[in-house]
Amino acid sequence: MKKIFLALLAIVLIGSKASAQKFAYVDSEYILSQMPEYRSAQKQLDDLAQQWQKDLDAKMTEVEKMYREYQDEKVLLTEEVRQRRERSIDDKEKGAKDFQKAKFSADGELYKKRMELVKPIQDKVFDAIQKVAKKGGYDFIFDKSGEVVMLYSNAKFDKSDDVLQEMGITPKEEITPKGGGPVTPKKP
Repeated sequence: MKKIFLALLAIVLIGSKASAQKFAYVDSEYILSQMPEYRSAQKQLDDLAQQWQKDLDAKMTEVEKMYREYQDEKVLLTEEVRQRRERSIDDKEKGAKDFQKAKFSADGELYKKRMELVKPIQDKVFDAIQKVAKKGGYDFIFDKSGEVVMLYSNAKFDKSDDVLQEMGITPKEEITPKGGGPVTPKKP
């Protein structure tokens, strides 16, 4: 991703001899943290993941309990009973792993639910970014919170609040995005 960005930047800089390019950036994490529908969707996803994790933990605890009991009784069991119990434990463990895969894998229910809840919000942000770019005459708008590393950025080029305004959202103070400190509005 960085190589693609650097190549694109080099092309832009070489092409900028003929005309000046207008650049701006947004902080999509900040924008999303200001959106009540995103916070609600994120809470739904977190609650769902937490419930499924509890269910998975219960299944794995049951497997461990069955295995401990089997180990304690193994010497007293006939070969046929031992094999039956081993199959039962294996089946229970496979069921737990299948549950985990169905819920948490890259194509699992949590991913599908995330796409269902978050994609429309991301599309809304993307549309607003495009409108801000067209209104401001920007040639490029970068996302500060993505993989593009910005070693320095002048706040006057931050169009995050313009994107929020385009969506009809007034930034609120003291909203904490996931993994960060409090975020305060960027403009008065």
